[in-house]
This record gives sequence, structure tokens and C-alpha cells, in this order.
Amino acid sequence: MPGANPTLRRRQLAGRLRELRKHAGLSIEDAAQRLECSTAKISRIETGQRGVIPRDVRDLCQIYGLGPAETDALMTMAREAREGGWWQAYDHRDFRLYLGLEAEASAVTVYDTCAVPGILQTEEYAGAIIRGVLPGIREEVLRERVDARMKRQRLLHGESPPHHLALLDESVLHRHIGNRNIMRAQLDRLLELARLPQVTIQIVPFSAGAHIGFNSAFALLEMADSRVSDVVYTESMVRMEYFEKPAELALYREAIGHLRAAALDPPTSEAWMAEVNQKYAI
Repeated sequence: MPGANPTLRRRQLAGRLRELRKHAGLSIEDAAQRLECSTAKISRIETGQRGVIPRDVRDLCQIYGLGPAETDALMTMAREAREGGWWQAYDHRDFRLYLGLEAEASAVTVYDTCAVPGILQTEEYAGAIIRGVLPGIREEVLRERVDARMKRQRLLHGESPPHHLALLDESVLHRHIGNRNIMRAQLDRLLELARLPQVTIQIVPFSAGAHIGFNSAFALLEMADSRVSDVVYTESMVRMEYFEKPAELALYREAIGHLRAAALDPPTSEAWMAEVNQKYAI
């Protein structure tokens, strides 16, 4: 299938191979023994953490008793999973997964406590925040990362854009990133985006006090394809993590419900952003 998303294909293939193994009544250890590989390899294949070559897919299909037609279909999926989306050139390997899933999500909910989410950033704001977080970054890497954020924004203006809900702590509006001009342009961009039907922005005010998610920024990616699990993404200084177990997703969905209840409604949030933005004109 031309234009297939390789990240999505890998996760679709992973889920199907996991289903087939279980249907065949085999454990991960059984599959590894028959494929003559480690159990870790089977586990990584079935969670989408590792790409799988078509030959291994063919051998697994034989082990699981599949016929030629489905074997060929899964081998084609394996080839598509090895093709490159634009994000494959991104320098940070762990974040490529997020970019690939974001490109296929039907809805994205982001909660941030300190900065405007990347997909909503202006070019100047993105550059200032990346340089602030990584003061030693090389200029060419900085440029690549800023360019990647700008490419992501195409999703907001496509034919069938996913819905983006941004829940922002009020501190995001007051923290100076770059200079006044950069901040004013960034808040202007938020106000512009908030008027799009596919974008909702809500501000969690200081008056909300302590609340669930108080110090835990995250993004929930909801996938249109039922064969691919929804995913929660978080990051820290040392690692990026993905959560997709039902109990984990339920916890974050509960947090989103509480955050939306604590946040100003969208029209009031827009008015508040416009009011705060006035101070950057002084």
C-alpha cells in the first residue's frame, strides 16, 4: 500500500503476530524455540519495539499454521514497516515512535505544565525552548528538531485532521521563552489555532491549586485503527516512556477528566490568553 505509515504497520503486524501465537496455543518461549531465537526477540517483535524482517514473518506464519494468502499479506506488511516516514530521519530514535503514531492518531490530548506543546509552537518559540533545554546542542541538530516540529503542524491542516485538545497550566502563558516578541507571537498562534474546529485549548488556572496531574505532563494518542492500542507518552530528562496497558490508559483518561473539569472552558481560556498576551506588547 503506497504511503503506508511504517510505524502503524509495525504495530499492526506486532498485534497480529501476537494474536496468531496465542491462537496457536504457543508461549513466547515455544515460538522462540521454533524460530531458533531468543524470547526477548519475540517479545520485542510482538510489542512493536523491534522491526521484523519478512523472512522471520514467513517462518512465524509457518509455525502458526497460516496459509499462503495471509502469509503474503503479513510479509507485505513487514516490508511496509521497514519503509521510511519523514520522521525516520529525526535524530532522536525514541521520539520517532511518537511522531509515527501522532501521524495516524484520530485524537491527541496533551497536558503540559511548563511549555506550549511542540505541535502548537511557532518556529521561534520552538528554537528558544530547545536551546534553553539543551544549551550545548549543535546548530544543525537544533535546526533539524525545529523543522520536525514545523512538519508536524501539517497534521492540523490536512483533509481529515485529528482533534487536538491542549490542556495547559497557566504557568505556560507566563513563562518567558525567548523574549517578549516571541511570547506575543506564540500566544497569537495559540489564539489563531484555538479558532480551528479541530483544536481545543483549555487553561488550567493557578486557582485550581493542587490537582491530579499537577506535575506530570503527558500526551494521550487515540488511534483510529482498533488493531493498534491507544498510547500515553511521557518524557523526563533521562527517558521517554510509552504506556498502553488498559489500566494505565484508564488512569490517564481519568486524569484528563479531572483536568478538563479544573480548566477554564474554551471561550474563557481564549479570553484569558488574549488578556495575558497584552502584557507582552508593553
